[in-house]
Order: sequence, then structure tokens, then C-alpha cells
Amino acid sequence: MDFATIIQILDSAIRLMTPLLLACLAGLYSERSGVFDIGLEGKMLMAAFSSAAVAAVTGNPWLGLLAGIGGSMALAAIHGIASITFRGNQLIAGVAINFLASGLTILMGQRFFGLGGRTPSLTGEGRFGEITLPLADTLRNVPVLGRIYADLISGHSILVYVAFALVPLTWWVLFRTRFGLRLRAVGENPASVDTAGVSVTRLRFAAIAICGILCGLAGAYLATGLSAGFVKEMTAGRGFIALAALIFAKWRPWAALFSTFLFGLLEAIANRYPDLDMGLITVPSMFMNALPYILTVIILAGFVGRAIPPRAGGEPYVKER
Repeated sequence: MDFATIIQILDSAIRLMTPLLLACLAGLYSERSGVFDIGLEGKMLMAAFSSAAVAAVTGNPWLGLLAGIGGSMALAAIHGIASITFRGNQLIAGVAINFLASGLTILMGQRFFGLGGRTPSLTGEGRFGEITLPLADTLRNVPVLGRIYADLISGHSILVYVAFALVPLTWWVLFRTRFGLRLRAVGENPASVDTAGVSVTRLRFAAIAICGILCGLAGAYLATGLSAGFVKEMTAGRGFIALAALIFAKWRPWAALFSTFLFGLLEAIANRYPDLDMGLITVPSMFMNALPYILTVIILAGFVGRAIPPRAGGEPYVKER
């Protein structure tokens, strides 16, 4: 494997990890506040359809991005009302969100476009284009570092850079601000936060709203950045993979960056080598394509008991009188 091939695989891994990273950070905010969110998949799916549909009609990916965030926020509001206001089971509410998004996107796609649940293909200005960073073309011929800068760091869409910038921002918000301190406290001991005169409900709704925005970014990137339109079930389990990455990262933003990169790298390798020849044996394409999902099962089986979630996670808070 030469250096150019390694760069191509890593470049593909960065593109593939971006929706996982955004969804993982979305789940991080939600679960740190004590609201377990199985509905990441559904929010991403609704955002992908909304963004692709609006971008196809208007030819403007930014309007598509706003529509994607709006679609995700609508489902986030439903999840928040069900699990916070009415104190319903958070896991069941998340599963319901996934079923709702799965059926609704196909229904609306067929109703509006008549393409079997798909949206028209996005071309030209309807998608987020690649950004060439300063001096990328000039430094391309510099050995090693020039190729890394020009072909790996440069050349991604704006949402990729936003996703990476959100990692240190999330760390700062959670661990260096009063809002982050209260959010983490709500996930650990909501009664103490309530006693201090801070609204548990308001904080959890704020976390749900942030989760909706980040899932909107993830879905919009899938449809208008990574792909060129919406196809049914295009999230393909990425919401659940993001949850596994979140558990693997132990609910920490920097670890989430590396765990989602691992999943993206496996998918990139599977796409690059559908039938991996290892000399004595050839790994079949079905196994290579299943690698990210196999890793998900291994992580959930091996780390669920070791990774300690927020203590109040999954439990509705009932204010004591």
C-alpha cells in the first residue's frame, strides 16, 4: 500500500466519519443531561430528507441545511415532550421517532417527487462544494506534509470543518462553562440542581434542542455533502453506530472524535477493498461491508458494563414537593 493510497483511504474516512461525529456529539449533549436518545437515527433521516428536498427545489444547500435542522428539531421536540414533559420511557420514545421518520420520509418523498421515496439528484450549486484551503495547490508538491495538507486536510465541504470545530467547542461548553456544569449535574443528580433553583426541565430541553441541531447538521451533510440527494433509509444505521461510538468514548468529546474516526476508517477500508486479499485467504465483500456493524456489536458487548453512563440517565425527573 503506497502513500497515495493511504491518503485516499484517510480522506474517505474523514468524509464518512463526519455524520457519525455530529450524531455522536448530539447524543453526548442529550445523554449528559440524563436523556437517553435512541432516536438519533430518525432525526438524521428526517434531516437528510428535508435538506435534500429543499435543496432540490431551491438549488440552495444553505436553505436545505436550515430545512434539515428544522426537520430534526421537530422530532427532537416530540422526543422532549414525550420523555421530559410527559415523563415517558425515553428508549421507547426514541424508537418511535425512528419508526416515524422512516415511514414519513418515504411517504413525503413519494408524495412530493414520485420517485419511490427518493428526491431528485442534486447537482452543481445544490450541494455543498469542496473548499480548497489557502496554499493547498502551492504546497501539494512538498513531500509528505504537502500531500497531507493538500489532499487530506484541504478539499472537504464546510460541514466537515464545522464537525471538527465542534469537538473542542463541545469540550469547552461542557467542562468550562456554567451551562456545561449544570448540564452534567442534571445527568448525575437532578434533585441537587433543582434544589439550587435551576430548572431541570429547561436544561434538558436545551440539551434536546442542541441534539436536534447537531442531528440536523449530520443529516444535511449526508444528503447534500456526502451524497447527492436523499434515498430511503440512507442513514443505514449510522445513528446506532454513533451511539456505540459514544459508549466507546465514555461520553467525552475528544474520545468521540477518535472513536468515530475508527468507524469511518473501517467503512473506508471496506469501500476501498470489497474483497480483501490477505494472501492465504480472501476476506469476502459481505464481511468487509459488515465490519462497522460488527465493531458496533463488539463495543456494545464489551464496553456497556465498563463505561458508566450518567447516573440519572433514562430516568424522568419528578420534582419533589
